Amino acid sequence: MASQLTPPEQRLAISLPNVLLIAVAVVILLLLWQVRSLLVLLMIAVVLAASIAPLVDGLERWRVPRWLGAIVVYLLLIGGIVGAVLLIGPNLIEQFERLIRQVPVSLNKFGNAVEAWVLSLRASRPELVNRLFDQVFDIQGLTSWGIRSSQQLLIRSYSVTTGLLGAAFSLVLALFLSGYMVVDSRTLVRSILRLFPQPWEDRLAAQVKPASQRIGSYIRGRLLVSAILGVIITTTLGFLGLSDFALGLGAIAGVTNLIPFIGPVLGAIPALIVALSQGWGMMLWVLLLFVIVQNLETYVLDPLLVGSSVGLHPLYQLLAVLGGTQVLGIIGAVIVPPWVAGAAVLVDNLYLQPKLLAEHQAADKRKPEPTNPEKTLN
Repeated sequence: MASQLTPPEQRLAISLPNVLLIAVAVVILLLLWQVRSLLVLLMIAVVLAASIAPLVDGLERWRVPRWLGAIVVYLLLIGGIVGAVLLIGPNLIEQFERLIRQVPVSLNKFGNAVEAWVLSLRASRPELVNRLFDQVFDIQGLTSWGIRSSQQLLIRSYSVTTGLLGAAFSLVLALFLSGYMVVDSRTLVRSILRLFPQPWEDRLAAQVKPASQRIGSYIRGRLLVSAILGVIITTTLGFLGLSDFALGLGAIAGVTNLIPFIGPVLGAIPALIVALSQGWGMMLWVLLLFVIVQNLETYVLDPLLVGSSVGLHPLYQLLAVLGGTQVLGIIGAVIVPPWVAGAAVLVDNLYLQPKLLAEHQAADKRKPEPTNPEKTLN
């Protein structure tokens, strides 16, 4: 009987402080869920601040006040964006309108071609195979599924705002927050780290700069890679004979390329659909273009411009993209990977490296000391 009794140290201690701690944790989680829009806004602001901070730091080394350097950098960026919109905006809008009219026509042509092919095979196929073809090539069902999936993805993307006006206001607010973070980053970081006891305050303070550098380098690299690929795709589609849609398709491919792994596939789908209206030969050329561009990104541009800024296995990066998309939609697919990259710095420097160092030290202590032959003979 005595052996069946649970030792006192193994019993689950349920006391009033533990219950209160659990209740407070649940309340905090509920409050965070209620203000998730603000959390997303702060996540975007941190990513923007980490991307722009090196430029402001460079101006500060030239004895430019930090607040003035931040204003100069933001004005240059906003001016560049406004100039690009004024330069290509009208043509881009016109091509988007053409795409909206052309995509249903191309999908209908593709559906008719597939249905004609299936009907030609039914003459020599048994009834069971015919039913199988009916299920596989249910074009209307596949189209409806694609529309529903796209709608759900867009709903998740804008669920944290109140529509386009809310998204625009959120973007402007994120820019202001990121500017304030860049200008007064030292004070903000110091005030947050004071909440942690020693020695964790000093340990975390040492990791702020490398984590910020990894987040910023990841975003800057992806923006540069996306811009280069967008220009390449736009130019090549124009040479292939799709000049009426080249700018719009290139812009879509460049923006979707910001999403790792999934983005290039999403960017290729509209181009392939539009190429169907020009025939199967054009579609094969466009498919070959995107295959070449994908390999160019994977083996040349990403190693040169993004490099090892993520610091994670590709599987973990893919999980970060999928998790961000599931929770926040397209916005999450863009902003969650750099946050995961920054968190990887903390895990590596605060846990993995000290763990490896402790293991090496323990292994050295277990090694036997070398014996002296002369002392053994004596």
